[in-house]
Amino acid sequence: MKNIRFGEYKVLFYRLFLVYLFYFFARTLFYVFNKDVISVESISEFFRLAFYGLLFDSSAIIYVNLLFILVSLLPLWINTFSGYQKVVFWIYFLTNIPAYLLNFIDIVFFEYNRSRLTLSAWNLAANEENKFTLLFGFLTRHWLVFVAFILLVVFWIFLYRKVKINIFQVKNKLIYFGLSVVVMALLTPLFLLGIRGMPFKKGTIPITITDANRYANDLSQVNLILNTPFCLLRTLGKNDTFRKYNFVSEDYIEKNIQPIKQYSRKVENKPNVVLFILEGMGAEYFNTFNKNRNIPDFKSYTPFLDSLAQNGFYFSNVYANASRSMEGISAVTAGIPTFEIALAFSPYSQQEIASIANIYSELGYKTAFFHGATNGSMGFDGFTKQIGFESYFGRTEFNDDSQHNGSWGIHDEPFLQFSQKEISKMQSPFLATIFTLSSHEPYTFPKVYETRFNKGDIPMHNAVAYADYSIKKFFESAKKEKWFANTIFAFVADHPATAFYDYYKQKIAYYNIPIIFYSPNPNLIPQGNSDELAQQIDIFPTLVDLIGYEKPFRSWGRSLFSDKNEPHRAYVTNRNFYQLMQGNYIYVSDIKGNIIGVYDKTDLDLKNNLQKTTNNQEIEKGITDLKAFMQDFMNRVLDKKLK
Repeated sequence: MKNIRFGEYKVLFYRLFLVYLFYFFARTLFYVFNKDVISVESISEFFRLAFYGLLFDSSAIIYVNLLFILVSLLPLWINTFSGYQKVVFWIYFLTNIPAYLLNFIDIVFFEYNRSRLTLSAWNLAANEENKFTLLFGFLTRHWLVFVAFILLVVFWIFLYRKVKINIFQVKNKLIYFGLSVVVMALLTPLFLLGIRGMPFKKGTIPITITDANRYANDLSQVNLILNTPFCLLRTLGKNDTFRKYNFVSEDYIEKNIQPIKQYSRKVENKPNVVLFILEGMGAEYFNTFNKNRNIPDFKSYTPFLDSLAQNGFYFSNVYANASRSMEGISAVTAGIPTFEIALAFSPYSQQEIASIANIYSELGYKTAFFHGATNGSMGFDGFTKQIGFESYFGRTEFNDDSQHNGSWGIHDEPFLQFSQKEISKMQSPFLATIFTLSSHEPYTFPKVYETRFNKGDIPMHNAVAYADYSIKKFFESAKKEKWFANTIFAFVADHPATAFYDYYKQKIAYYNIPIIFYSPNPNLIPQGNSDELAQQIDIFPTLVDLIGYEKPFRSWGRSLFSDKNEPHRAYVTNRNFYQLMQGNYIYVSDIKGNIIGVYDKTDLDLKNNLQKTTNNQEIEKGITDLKAFMQDFMNRVLDKKLK
């Protein structure tokens, strides 16, 4: 029996079992820290989801442990020796610990991303100039999660060492070798099947991120079923995020999606435009957008922006097409929504793209983009140059690091004052886009204001109050300039951020963002408001319409001030799904175009799926419209027709 490796095989499977066990611990913590946005009705349902998660765990675990499995199975008669087992130990933990850490990073990041990390997000972080400073801040702010990670790893090592392989001398090397080869031949197909995945329900092999939808009763449960190493591995080297579709005819797209817009507004005296992209400022923080929502103990942190809304024109029923800052820029300035991956980080980014910058330039506007972060951060300067902005002003141009916030860039108040001075040097008419910064984690602002802005329930509230104050100071300075009177000011968030009130923890309500237009000249922007359905990408055609551009251009949004009969809809961003709000319903499709949910428009948490109980002509058209948009969006990206 000394030639048969029963003891070694038992230890191998024990060690693999430990990986599964600690993935279960990570999944449990993922739920505990994010239970406000993941719907699990009972303990039994949690275990059901964890069971289905084994399918995705197996794929990641076996892939990560391939080298460990190989060195454990090799027919070497020194396998049980202590020196060899030390090598096995280091291979095991040097491969597993980094993969395991990804799950803990996602525990924190999920609050902002609302989906598991994929390669696109990882690449975005890797390209940051100050990534180590940001990482240190990230670790210190969320120390509890990473202490849990360290303690679990220590416990994991302890359990690993509890079961050891007994050293023995091989009596018959030929039999030992032959039996080892047979076992390897038997186990190899099982491990390969584990990597590719054997669905619990009939489905595709290899399994994909999309397959998790089939085991979830609620869309939020998908992220509990998945694990982060699996999501990263499944998107590694994948360029097929954008794929051709052929759901409907081009004639249907032209009539119902209307991707080519054209307006005929007559504007003789071209106005200046200052566009504020508000970092992370969802509708949750504004009094203007929450008057009628009956949120208990609601507090607002934007008194100045609320005053502009009341004296300008605001839209209260607007939903984001982006969940990250770069996606917000492409949505606002170029009308590009984001679903699986941001266009800017895809292989198809290098193409001509219609944008407010190049359209405004056609009409003789000077264009500039302002953002106080380190130049190169998130690729802002490269993308804005690509879409036509003539000038870029960042941390380098500001040139005073005494105002740096210690992580991302320059505090809002000094940078907005700098922006106002640079704008005043521009020749009219001009387009100036200002992206605020201070309301981004870690939500820091100058210490002199710490006692002034300290009334918030969470750090984001105080940072929003400071950002609002900084914009107020910008206006106080700008009012003294000649260009101010003939200027349209527009405000829109890049994406929502931390949700504090239960209303905004709902899956769709979370993406509710503000759009505000203001001008000191009432002939440019009337006073009023609208609760008609709108979306973030609507601001692009709206700003094109307001300056009197009369040529056709590509846009999946609509001008919010046009009298044209254009569909009111919102393609709500999500990494795992396509979501369309239109008419009386919300439609949800997986990334392959399979409809997995139809909900009433008031069901903002997507609790009651009507797909199997309700059907009518409106629903049939809504489903077709969602597929038609997916087709036009994908095909235009692939065919380079975004101009």
